[in-house]
Amino acid sequence: MLVLKSERMARRTIMRKEILTILSALSLSAGLSAQTVDTTYIYKDRKDSLNAAVFVGHQENSISRGKTLRTELISASGLQKMACCNLAESFENSASVTVGYSDAVTGARQIRLLGLSGTYTQMLDENRPVMRGITAPYGLSYVPGPWLESIQIAKGSPSVINGLESMTGQINLEHRKPTEEKPLFIQASMMSDTKADFNLTSAWQISPKVYTIVLGHASGNFKTYDMNHDGFRDDPEMLQFNVAGRWLYYTPELQVRWGVKAVKDRRQGGMDGYDKDRVRLLVSGPVEGSGKAGVLSSEPWGTEIDNRLLNAYLKVGKPLREDGSSSIAAIVDWSWQESDSWFGASSYLARQRSGFVNLLYRNMLNQSHDFTFGLSGPFDHIDETVAKFSYMNIPDPVVPAERVMRPYSGISDHFFGGVYGEYTFHAGEVFTSIAGLSADWYKGNGFRMAPRVTLKYSPVEWFVARANGGRGLRYADPVADNIGVMSTHSGFAVDCMDRLLEDSWTFGGNMTFYMPFGADPSKTYISFDYFRTRFTRQLMVDYEVPSPSGAAGEESGVRNIYFFDSDGRRSYSDNWQIDFYVEPFDRFTVALTGRYTNARLENYGGELVEKPMLSRFKGVLNLQYKTNLSRWIFDFTASVNGSARVYNFMRNMKDEDGSPLYADGRTPVYPLLYAQVTRRFRGFDVYVGVENLTDFTQRHVLVGGRNSSGELVPWTPGFDASCVWGPIMGRRINLGVRLTLWRATKND
Repeated sequence: MLVLKSERMARRTIMRKEILTILSALSLSAGLSAQTVDTTYIYKDRKDSLNAAVFVGHQENSISRGKTLRTELISASGLQKMACCNLAESFENSASVTVGYSDAVTGARQIRLLGLSGTYTQMLDENRPVMRGITAPYGLSYVPGPWLESIQIAKGSPSVINGLESMTGQINLEHRKPTEEKPLFIQASMMSDTKADFNLTSAWQISPKVYTIVLGHASGNFKTYDMNHDGFRDDPEMLQFNVAGRWLYYTPELQVRWGVKAVKDRRQGGMDGYDKDRVRLLVSGPVEGSGKAGVLSSEPWGTEIDNRLLNAYLKVGKPLREDGSSSIAAIVDWSWQESDSWFGASSYLARQRSGFVNLLYRNMLNQSHDFTFGLSGPFDHIDETVAKFSYMNIPDPVVPAERVMRPYSGISDHFFGGVYGEYTFHAGEVFTSIAGLSADWYKGNGFRMAPRVTLKYSPVEWFVARANGGRGLRYADPVADNIGVMSTHSGFAVDCMDRLLEDSWTFGGNMTFYMPFGADPSKTYISFDYFRTRFTRQLMVDYEVPSPSGAAGEESGVRNIYFFDSDGRRSYSDNWQIDFYVEPFDRFTVALTGRYTNARLENYGGELVEKPMLSRFKGVLNLQYKTNLSRWIFDFTASVNGSARVYNFMRNMKDEDGSPLYADGRTPVYPLLYAQVTRRFRGFDVYVGVENLTDFTQRHVLVGGRNSSGELVPWTPGFDASCVWGPIMGRRINLGVRLTLWRATKND
């Protein structure tokens, strides 16, 4: 039996080595370029593939040395530095990506890259565009952290191969592979606020040609808390289930991978006792102008979100040459989502069906010249209904604020697609250039040409310079891109409810210096970045337009949120960053990052102002120490978050003692501390950590009228739950375990 077992393991080892030579073309089938955010050899055995070291090596967070585009890599071990239960929590030790809340009641998280909203960052799942349209508001929470093998963050204007929706950059997610040597991986954790998280992945070989992996996730809250005593839950009550299956079929002549994913997410926030059906009944009747706000004054205000998602994809790659230098490939992706969202008496009901196709041909003529040509395009069919509860001023001085329900509904089909081409030139290890051009037809907007260029220059081993620039285009979704507006009692003043085609240019560069000191001199570096994004057309959302009713309207708290086409108005963001990484002595690493952002836009009144609710700077320090054989791992992360300009209507907010919260119109500078200790045993890890060690939280995350006792009264004209700039949750302790079962080998 032992002999047979050894023979079987030997055959499997040979199979994995075969992948090293026959699956390089498969990486191309994902629409990748070795110079962009690529996953070359992603299905190769990790022990046999030297190229895989950049993703699974011991350097958890780093800037890739070999990539032409400036690419930050967060490996699986880097993701384990903190108890990141989902993708939104995976960037806490990164200054490049800032994570915040879209509002104070739904738990929806949003990212910022280069000082701009995450909607301008293209999210990729192994180079398939994801989190588009109505999926974007909550999509970050649908990617469990333990499912991921690595995250790759590329700033600027990446390759045209994956589309043009990347205005500030791309974030590519690499999941655990069907060829994993881990037949079973389990992760379970519990927070001190009773939030629980459970993940399972299981990979095995079905036949000599077929591998599969199954991934499962469940998370939820057993109890919710109101630590700041404002009558609203700090974290919504939620329950989420995710399940996914991925398969790989390969032969020397054909490689195929496919997969499915399903998500069920339900969350309820706000005040206890909120009943959307009762609220809906109370506000029913004539659409406009009838009914008084007093009918709702005694009702709890809350949110109820119900999301359902289904996704399927197919990737086919065929090498045309044995060495993989020429190949053809096809990617087909389909998704369906339903979202029923209630915010007090407002509702956002949306259905979306999306498809994506990418057909490409790649030919490496020699070591210096590489061509890629393709045809690609996404299609979105969106059916949405918005019923916005708001207050508006009417001429009657007796009733200055009337309750109004303003509905909007529509079905929209959005398509853009065309052809692209990309040429890569290599001059050895010294110089690399990538020039790409995409010509696409946008429904309702005609043809657009988009060039992108990337350069890399490394005259000596210790210095790398990079530069890139290009055009980005995307359809804006007024509500889905700004879901926080639904948690206000402000009205919508909409000049462009239809999806506007946004247009931008991004240019920037990076210099990295490698320095010969530390325990591992090859990994010691200091890096400098600068990027600028400028919009030529943008959907702008202005919270700060003065009330059209003048002083009376200001006193009543009645406001409108204006959605409008920038139409030549200025909007830009400048972003500077410095990164330093060193291993002073064996098993102790230091990573230090600082970022400064200057983002400005021309508001509805034509005034150039600082972008509100965006911190100017952020600094992150990460320390890690491992004992011999990594039996104990100690992680510490500290961040300093700079001040941000608050909305004009927040300047009058006061604390309980009557002192102004934002005397200078800006948020305070605040720190966040994280610590974690991991004990590794044979086959499993146990870890305990603390989040937000200083227990810092934003004071008065909710804006609105208050009664004589100082309690918030949500059914008032000025109520707003979207004014979030800092942490909502205080100090939390987490405890977790990771269990890994390894396949036996003949060396075991």
